[in-house]
Amino acid sequence: MRTQVGILGAGPAGLLLAHLLHRAGIDSVIIEAKSRPYIEGRIRAGLLEQGSVDTLTEAGLAERLHREGLAHDGMELRFNDASHRIDLHGLTGKRVTIYGQQEAVKDMVATRLATGRPLHFEVEDAAVHDIATDQPRITFTLDGHAQELRCDVVAGCDGFHGISRAAMPAEVLRIYERVYPFAWLGILAEAQPISHELIYARHADGFALATMRSNTVSRLYLQCAPDEDLSQWSDARIWEGLHQRLGSVNEGPILQKGVTAMRSFVAEPMRHGRLFLAGDAAHIVPPTGAKGMNLAVADVRVLAQGLIAFYRGQGMGLLDRYSEICLRRIWKVQRFSWWMTAMLHRFSDKDPFEHRVQVAELDYLVQSEAARTGLAEQYVGLPYEV
Repeated sequence: MRTQVGILGAGPAGLLLAHLLHRAGIDSVIIEAKSRPYIEGRIRAGLLEQGSVDTLTEAGLAERLHREGLAHDGMELRFNDASHRIDLHGLTGKRVTIYGQQEAVKDMVATRLATGRPLHFEVEDAAVHDIATDQPRITFTLDGHAQELRCDVVAGCDGFHGISRAAMPAEVLRIYERVYPFAWLGILAEAQPISHELIYARHADGFALATMRSNTVSRLYLQCAPDEDLSQWSDARIWEGLHQRLGSVNEGPILQKGVTAMRSFVAEPMRHGRLFLAGDAAHIVPPTGAKGMNLAVADVRVLAQGLIAFYRGQGMGLLDRYSEICLRRIWKVQRFSWWMTAMLHRFSDKDPFEHRVQVAELDYLVQSEAARTGLAEQYVGLPYEV
């Protein structure tokens, strides 16, 4: 097989990139290790920055998002048993939207299949070759048959556990990582959300978050140990912890529960030869700042523009700067996510000084318009550089 851009991974990054390229008349082939039901069913974060919504809208991928998404003009910070609203729209003129990542993936898969362009699920034994040349290759097995895909560029959009980052030479790659000493125990419950906006709570027992998937389904989180045994968390214990930390919640049947690890991770550079990393293949942020999918969208915007310029005969200039441009945004977002995480979580059972400092920082934040504006600007999304 021959194509212009070979794309590893059918997550938000790979699907959006393929669609933006298709609209510009650039051919691509997507290969994905998982099945279509798997990628459309896996529950991921669901908060989109204003810029991500605008990008999907401009690309013609947001019809259902605008119909079913929940736009939020603010958020709440809760500490010392009191709630304080941050007026995101009033401070920035922008808002965020709740729309499950899996729903965005469903929309993009359907759009891709409607174009008739290749999207191969359940491929096996994928490997990348010759990335230092101008004719890289992807080999894989599809329906039991060995395949070779020759292309001009390979886009590694296959997530943290994918093959693309590992294909970069070890002597080139630099890894920056922080693993946090806690995790989130999350539930999906058939219960009306307690607020029409997100609530971030700092409590002496640990962090909690109240969000939603719809007007009838709540998504709720509690800080827990990274090796937490879910069998020790009965439904009654979960609800008790949520009531304690959030003040009050609406209970209902728990549809799903799981533990989410907390990690900050960046791989530099994001490009070697004709291989470009995007999304979780290059970076992971703790979910506190709700930036995972939004960073993937930002990466893809830059990569798509660079590839369009390349195929229009404008050279490799933007592609050569791809890693530099993306990493500037990534590190700002890492800093924000780290700050939110550090301010809201309990790091030690035996450090009352740290607890008082965190509460003082939150108190300053809600009292200062300048501080609230800084939070709001980063939460709704920094401006795109390109």
